[in-house]
Amino acid sequence: MILPKVRDPRLVTVRRGGTMTDKTHRALALWAAACAERVLPLFEAENPNDWRPRHAIERIRAWTRGEFAMMETREAGGHAMGAARDMRGAARFAAYAAGQAAVVAHVAEHDLGAAAYAIKSVRASVPARDNDEAGRLECQWQRDQLTDDIRDLVLEDQRRRNDICWSVFAF
Repeated sequence: MILPKVRDPRLVTVRRGGTMTDKTHRALALWAAACAERVLPLFEAENPNDWRPRHAIERIRAWTRGEFAMMETREAGGHAMGAARDMRGAARFAAYAAGQAAVVAHVAEHDLGAAAYAIKSVRASVPARDNDEAGRLECQWQRDQLTDDIRDLVLEDQRRRNDICWSVFAF
């Protein structure tokens, strides 16, 4: 479970009693989509005919443009996570990353789920002796993608939730 028991109001939309603006919500969703899309080839290499994870990433990007409702995007995320069910290793984690990215439309804190699963996917794609370094490099790539308007928020949230996100942000 990647969601904390106590929610950070900065990651809850104003409409739901938090302080997060729609602009910040969209920026988090786009960052999560980038994290998930980077590892999508690890899923597609093992299951090239399953479109669900790619569709979920496309939906969250379209949601940020106002083209889909949150419920439609959340549904696509659920289907992507369903694609993970029969998979193992890097492919499984890549599908989960796509699913988590799509459900950012529903709960912004799923952004770290997309990032954490992407790191787990990369780590699972290399020999065990290399997975710490692969995880560190992936985490750094993700951080390099952060825009100025969400950088501090995401980095602080990574520190706050690292323990419940398999300690993948500890680099």
